[in-house]
Amino acid sequence: MNKKCLVYVVEDEKDLGTLICNTLNQFYFDTKYFGNGSEAEQNIVTKSPDICIIDLTLPDMDGIDLIRRLQHKNIGIIIVSGRDALTDRVLGLELGADDYITKPFEPRELVARVQSLQRRIQTHDEKPVNTKQYAQFSGFTYHPGSLTLNADTPHQEMLSRAEADMLLALLKNPYQILSRDQLLGENTVPYDRSIDVRVSRLRKKIQPKNDTGTLIKTVYGAGYMLITEVEWH
Repeated sequence: MNKKCLVYVVEDEKDLGTLICNTLNQFYFDTKYFGNGSEAEQNIVTKSPDICIIDLTLPDMDGIDLIRRLQHKNIGIIIVSGRDALTDRVLGLELGADDYITKPFEPRELVARVQSLQRRIQTHDEKPVNTKQYAQFSGFTYHPGSLTLNADTPHQEMLSRAEADMLLALLKNPYQILSRDQLLGENTVPYDRSIDVRVSRLRKKIQPKNDTGTLIKTVYGAGYMLITEVEWH
């Protein structure tokens, strides 16, 4: 039997946090509730979850700060918040959050989002990339298994899972236009600029040294294209 997906729910409203946990339990998720960010962070060190559902308004810290501390860990992140400001959405996505849901929401909608993220996590973890171990392109080395970029050099970048999925799609299809839907896959959030934010963040991480150009070209009205040769080893 496959291991159940472990979800940490970090929410200051206990009744809502309990409701989220109980609803997810009905769909065969293991859950644990935390009323503040510090307690959740301490438990993550002891036992890392597969997914964290994080409210931005926590009693001891801003949820954005907690997400910032988790961005290089291999954990799926869903933001649940009453804050609907554009800056919060953009910053959450830039820090590697996989989804953003505003309150109020239907518990069943959240379950669907968690299930979607779980499928994407399992796909990334279980399927090898053409049985190859790493990709080399434009002086960069990317290791899908560890989500690390430039792993063979002193400078190493850790990608969020969302960034890793996007880069992987581009590396598997160089010189081909990929639509926004192809790049996002199931990693779709209810925010029109989500793809633009993630592409912008990824561009900064694979910017060729001493070069003002970009490896990810925008094809207006169609999508994005990686313009470099890729070798898999």
